[in-house]
Amino acid sequence: MDNNNNNNKKEEEAVSEEVAFPMSEFDGWNNFGDDDDDIINQKSSIHADEAKKVPFLGDKEPLSSLAAEYQSGSPILLEKIKVLEVQYAAIRRTRGDGNCFFRGFMFSYLEHILESQDHAEIDRIKKSVEKSRSALQSLGYPDLTFEDFFALFLEELDCVIQGKETSISHEELVLRSRDQSVSDYVVMFFRFVTSAAIQKRSEFFEPFILGLSNTTVEQFCKSSVEPMGEESDHVHITALSDALGVPIRVVYLDRSSCDTGGVSVNHHDFMPVDGDLPNATDSSEKKNPFITLLYRPGHYDILYPK
Repeated sequence: MDNNNNNNKKEEEAVSEEVAFPMSEFDGWNNFGDDDDDIINQKSSIHADEAKKVPFLGDKEPLSSLAAEYQSGSPILLEKIKVLEVQYAAIRRTRGDGNCFFRGFMFSYLEHILESQDHAEIDRIKKSVEKSRSALQSLGYPDLTFEDFFALFLEELDCVIQGKETSISHEELVLRSRDQSVSDYVVMFFRFVTSAAIQKRSEFFEPFILGLSNTTVEQFCKSSVEPMGEESDHVHITALSDALGVPIRVVYLDRSSCDTGGVSVNHHDFMPVDGDLPNATDSSEKKNPFITLLYRPGHYDILYPK
């Protein structure tokens, strides 16, 4: 994630700067969190065996529960969490198993559709799903390798539409998101969509992939995108946002401090490059993604704005 020191020099309670493409904005991603010992230690504990005891998706909790994790840690983190509490009401945790970005995106998106009943958005994303299916086919993927994952996502999408025999409640959506047989299949759907998007725009993504893994685009997708448990970074998020036309806001928590002594919390908005934005009737709407994730090194949770 981009540690933008220029932003951190501003004397503000919170920095809410929207940054669009190009991807050069993310040059500092690999260095993010190098000095954030408290967060890195927390990440290590997440990926330990204890992670298996954590559900794929947690309950909605007040943001104060986040501060409790760092009571004996960095004062800067505690101050930043106070800043977050001004803008965000709650957090929903995901299991730290390497799939947390996709699982967080999955639930946030389906929850939004369940609550908004936005049929225009449903029609729009179904078209994006068909484009991704065609992209995989054009790349030589046999249908049998991905079709079950696509079918299950579309089934989940139909289930959150109310007024049908197959409609589910919010509680049932939470339970289904915790069910491995459902949750993992939807994660795999997103992984294949992401892989196809990266490979179809290989010239664009290649420089950033070389910086991350020194492999070819195809090798990167086979080893770092498609397998379950592989962590996500700016390449994955950018590709998924582009492929599905869904803006994603990522708020990140680090120990960087302002030279002026102020406290800032930065975010990055991943905006689809083709401008295919859901519910975008004017420019102001385009700047407000309805999916917000909290990033700490190696882990994503869901944030709920006030």
